[in-house]
Amino acid sequence: RAFYIFGDSLVDSGNNNYLATTARADQPPYGIDFPSRRPTGRFSNGLNVPDIISEHIGSERVLPYLSPELDGEKLLIGANFASAGIGILNDTGIQFVIRPITKTTSQHNQDHKAAALLCAMLYELGARQVLVTGVGPLGCVPAELALRSRTGQCDPELQRVPDMYNPQLVQMIREVNAEIGSDVFVAVNAYRMHMDFISNPRQY
Repeated sequence: RAFYIFGDSLVDSGNNNYLATTARADQPPYGIDFPSRRPTGRFSNGLNVPDIISEHIGSERVLPYLSPELDGEKLLIGANFASAGIGILNDTGIQFVIRPITKTTSQHNQDHKAAALLCAMLYELGARQVLVTGVGPLGCVPAELALRSRTGQCDPELQRVPDMYNPQLVQMIREVNAEIGSDVFVAVNAYRMHMDFISNPRQY
């Protein structure tokens, strides 16, 4: 059983340390609660979600794909391809630029088909347990709050994105699972989790 991670800063375990990018987490306070008490390239104060999943399945933490330590038997554990700003590939890097909603909604049909095809390909390659994370509250991202909000309230235009995208993602996953005949793909409600952090911080 191997564990592969694809995503952005929420699950990046250090790939950006090896990329020419301004999106870096290699200085304090990043890592202050990590076992080593040092920054690792994770965009968090300690362990991130893939680290916690690895612990729960009784596995070692998965190394970044670009790490020179990822070879031999380490590859059998898995690899983390996540990159903050989604910059692991030149054509996916956004460097924190969010395009206007009106310019992207017309692409939905093509994107929907591409995502469904990708899921089918992952299944054919042997993937049997896949967590698919929806879009979180983009209007509450600190960088966006700094640009768009004077009151600390989340930006309503950007908050529309998860409202439009996430239900379609869930529907697509249901369709793909129905074709496969098994619940291989599971939708994760990142929006609800993050809004709970924001609305009820004392609980965490």
